Amino acid sequence: MNSWILLQADGGAGIMGQVFLFGSIILIMYFFMIRPQQKKQKETKVFLEAIKKGDTVVTIGGIHGKVNAIEGDTLTLDLDKGMKIKVEKSAISTDYTKKVTGTK
Repeated sequence: MNSWILLQADGGAGIMGQVFLFGSIILIMYFFMIRPQQKKQKETKVFLEAIKKGDTVVTIGGIHGKVNAIEGDTLTLDLDKGMKIKVEKSAISTDYTKKVTGTK
C-alpha cells in the first residue's frame, strides 16, 4: 500500500512529458490543419482578384458562364443564348478557361 502511494507521488517527471506531448499535438495541428487552410485562403483571394472579362468560370452552385462585366464585388456572367446573371465574386469556384482551352 505504501509503495503504491509513493509511486503516485512521483509525478514531477511526467509533467514535462505531458507538456511535450501537448506541444507536439498543437504543432501537428498547425502543420496539418491551420497552415494549409491559410494557404488555400490566400490562393483563393489571389484567384478572385485575377478574374477578368472573358474568363470562363464555374460558380459554387455549378453554373458555367463567361465573365461579361466586373463591378466591384459582383460579376455579370453570360450564360447560354444571351442569358445573363449577376453573382458575387465570392461565389466563383474555379476558372474553367484553362480546362476549356486545354492549357495548364
